[in-house]
Amino acid sequence: MSSHPGKSEPTVMDEEILREAAMKQHPKDQAAGVSKAQGINLNQVNRLSLECRNILMIDHLWEFTSLTMLYLNNNLIEKIEGLDHLINLTWLNLSFNRIGKIEGLESLQKLEVLNLSNNRISVIENMDKLEKLTHFCIANNLIEQLDNVLYLRKLKNLFTINLSGNPVSTVDDYKLFIAAYFPNLMCLDYRVLNEKMKNEASIKYNYVLEEKRREELQQQQDASVEQSKKAELQLHMDAFVEFLNGSSLFKSMFKDDPEAETLHCLPEVAQLLQNEMVELCMQLFQTGLSEHKRRETEVNSFFSGQDKTVTDYQQKASQILANFEQQHKKVKELQQLSDLDILQDKINHCNDEINQLCKSLMSLEFELVSQVEVTMYSTICLCCCVDILYLEDNYHQNVRKVAVETLEKVAKDDTEDMSNDVRMLFTDKDTVMDALATGHDNHLMKINDRENLLVTRINAWKAIQDKELKWNRIRISDIHRYMDHLKEQLEELQ
Repeated sequence: MSSHPGKSEPTVMDEEILREAAMKQHPKDQAAGVSKAQGINLNQVNRLSLECRNILMIDHLWEFTSLTMLYLNNNLIEKIEGLDHLINLTWLNLSFNRIGKIEGLESLQKLEVLNLSNNRISVIENMDKLEKLTHFCIANNLIEQLDNVLYLRKLKNLFTINLSGNPVSTVDDYKLFIAAYFPNLMCLDYRVLNEKMKNEASIKYNYVLEEKRREELQQQQDASVEQSKKAELQLHMDAFVEFLNGSSLFKSMFKDDPEAETLHCLPEVAQLLQNEMVELCMQLFQTGLSEHKRRETEVNSFFSGQDKTVTDYQQKASQILANFEQQHKKVKELQQLSDLDILQDKINHCNDEINQLCKSLMSLEFELVSQVEVTMYSTICLCCCVDILYLEDNYHQNVRKVAVETLEKVAKDDTEDMSNDVRMLFTDKDTVMDALATGHDNHLMKINDRENLLVTRINAWKAIQDKELKWNRIRISDIHRYMDHLKEQLEELQ
């Protein structure tokens, strides 16, 4: 196996190679001791050098979670990958490889130094998460466009860039352009950017810089608006009521239904359904948001206090049972009593104690399970959906009535106030009736689909409650079985 990049045989980046490299990072006086012991802990290695090994693919690095410096330069690597677990990495050298695209860096949010020089990269991209990056070297690649370099403006901590050896570095006023658009940059292509050059750049590119700032500000505002929309939609999805705050459901019912659109041209049909349905959807939407807020509060409260409550429950139940068991030892003494009246009194007293034990344990169960309230939201949703279905059915009957009247008008040629589309639709009664029936079926299907989605997601959330209630029922069953066992012991004495 070759250890030189000039030879053609590639090296597999496996655990053996990595352990060997990790061992070399230890002081020489400790290396022998570590190798003889249980082995080196890869999750404690901070620095790893794998230069000049003909490595073709990055792999097997998932255990190196403490790694801060990684050298993979002078290899045959074609793709940046396998770095997802290196969340503490601050220094990465991938120079002198065969990389064609910047990618796979999303998890390296602590990265400060990145060296990608002498590769085959043509576009600077996919570096949005590298907010702490201070040094970026991409010399001797295939970067051609100055505008592409401006992508790096979003990395606010960047103060050293090396673009030398790229086609872009030969463009006229290249250095002035970079100095103007990166005012915080201290070094470009290993040379300090002095104040004279920065001032000259600022003057020359003043106008375009202002345009760029306005463009970036607008982009930030648009991104903020988009983020707000996404957050709002996520809230609605968490509340199971997305797209119910308006006429979306109503419009979806008539999508791909050209006959319905034509019917809505008739004044008698236009407002038959929409206002009432939208009102019901808004009622369901507002209820969903309120329930979501209450549900979040309950869940957070439940989980924050669950451990303590369960612990308290177990301690109280154990103490009650221990006290009872101590008292219940007297049952054995009852077997020695010959006076039947005294025996019956003692048995009655034991029965009272058993009943009190059952009452105490059941009270604890009630106290524990009372924290898990089964929501009534699903019932509210079903009621609203039933109302919407009723509206659709009523709408269908009214439209059918309007359609019959319109057919009669068309038959009598009383069509002065009708559009050509409506007149054409109502020339054949069977076609109109079939279209109405098909539309009605499609509308019901859309409403049922939305109802099923809503109820399915509510039930999925209720699985938390159901799990706790299931355990509660099991414990209650155990309590009753224990009570029956104790009473059976007393009955044997009678």
